[in-house]
Amino acid sequence: MILGEWGLIEADLHERYGLDVETPGLLESRTWRWLRVRISGLLACESRLHNKLNPPKDPPVPRRR
Repeated sequence: MILGEWGLIEADLHERYGLDVETPGLLESRTWRWLRVRISGLLACESRLHNKLNPPKDPPVPRRR
């Protein structure tokens, strides 16, 4: 489920951790644990991934002018 949002994960990893997953050998040289810890971190902070998986319960009510 979470890896289905890879585009959001990729953008968040770059923004939060400065990690460009397109860097040759980056993911191959790391463990799944390393990646899991960073993705868990994205779920614990304000991020695209967090917002996608935890949408607001009630949509904001438009303010009238």
